Parts: sequence; C-alpha cells; structure tokens
Amino acid sequence: MLERKIMGPRALHQRDAKSALSISEDGLFEGYASIFGLVDLGGDQVAPGAFAQSLTRRGARQVRMLWQHDPASPIGSWLSIEEDWRGLKVKGRLNLAVARAREALALLREGAVDGLSIGFRVKTARKTSGGGVRRLLELDLWEISIVTFPMLPQARVTTVKRAIENHMH
Repeated sequence: MLERKIMGPRALHQRDAKSALSISEDGLFEGYASIFGLVDLGGDQVAPGAFAQSLTRRGARQVRMLWQHDPASPIGSWLSIEEDWRGLKVKGRLNLAVARAREALALLREGAVDGLSIGFRVKTARKTSGGGVRRLLELDLWEISIVTFPMLPQARVTTVKRAIENHMH
C-alpha cells in the first residue's frame, strides 16, 4: 500500500525540495525533488542512496509526474532521475497537449508554483537517537509532483529551459 504524507503522517509519504526558476516553451525543466540530510516539515530526513534500488528497478520513465500528488492529473514525464551529491536531481518535460500541464507551465514561469514533492513507500527507516527525526534509508519512489507547498521547502524546480538550450543538453 502506498503511503501518503502531506504536512503530517499518513499512508503515502510525500516529501519535497526549493531554488531559483526558469522553464522552456516546450515544457522542459529540472530541479531537486529531495535534498539529502535536510529534515522536512514532517520530521523526515532522506539519506544518500535511499533511491538507488528503486531507480535501478523502476527507472525514470516508470516514476509518474503528477500535479499536486493527484493520480488523476499526470502532466508529463521524467526524462532523468538521479542521485547526485546534493539529492534527487530530476529533469522532466510537461506534456503541453494536456491542459493541466499548460497551466502548470504558466504558473512555473511566473513563480506562483515551483515546489517538487515525492510520493514513495518506506522500505527502511531508522529513528535518530533523540527520536525526533526519522532517517529514510531506502525508499520505493512512485511519483514526483509539482506542488504549491513542498514538505521540504528546499525541494524546487531550479530551471525551466529555453528551447534553444534544450538542444544543447
């Protein structure tokens, strides 16, 4: 069963990340969906390597891109999802044939929305010695959403590429 977590414990855990923003006419963007070592508003901290097995098993194309964690609102696809030294780095493309994706693009461009949030199942976690923080060691990543209010304020879309830049990457 998938867990849900929006500003508190529930069944689907959702965690997010924040930065500066730019987005292309064709809907290409990138950012960080999770930042390692930071404690989010729900008291969780993602450890480096937490996504490795899930990404190997599932790959970027099997992780869904949703609007506000709504499974009825897919808005594009992930081109790459990888762990780097900082966190879970993502590159995706909004599907501009979808009305909700065009709305998301408009909101991203004006900076009204720029949060990213992950939906996952906890495979392995450990409470810290003080008991206040849950360290997430292995996660099964299901989806990454563009959201208004990320659980991890630093989880954000960092760039929305210009069409000319897209051909260089």
